[in-house]
Amino acid sequence: MVVVDSNLLIRLATCDVPADRDAVARLIEKHEIRVPKTVLLEAEWVLRSRYAYSSAHLLAFFEYLAGLESVYLEDEDAVRWALGAAATGIDFADAMHLSAAATVGEHFYTFDKALHRKASRLEGASVRLLR
Repeated sequence: MVVVDSNLLIRLATCDVPADRDAVARLIEKHEIRVPKTVLLEAEWVLRSRYAYSSAHLLAFFEYLAGLESVYLEDEDAVRWALGAAATGIDFADAMHLSAAATVGEHFYTFDKALHRKASRLEGASVRLLR
């Protein structure tokens, strides 16, 4: 198994450098790939901020990636929970943070009132405001 960096995911998503995209595709065909949660977070940030990917486009790419037979996501249950939460309109990074608590039944504390409001509707999330 090999671990990949966010720049490989970005090349795969954007296809802006066809030779690099093809190299990533070959790597995925030949090896089992592990994707750390931090790599997903960085790739999301770059794709959103530099490539102006919409939330829907980002989520579709991550779902595609998660569906590849040779790709294994670090803490897959938490990542899949976060993808579901992000699909409701929560920022992906916030959803990843929430998933760390939700998948083990712990409380997540924040000062972010908007996050609290949105996350309060999610099954399995226990979000509390710190006042």
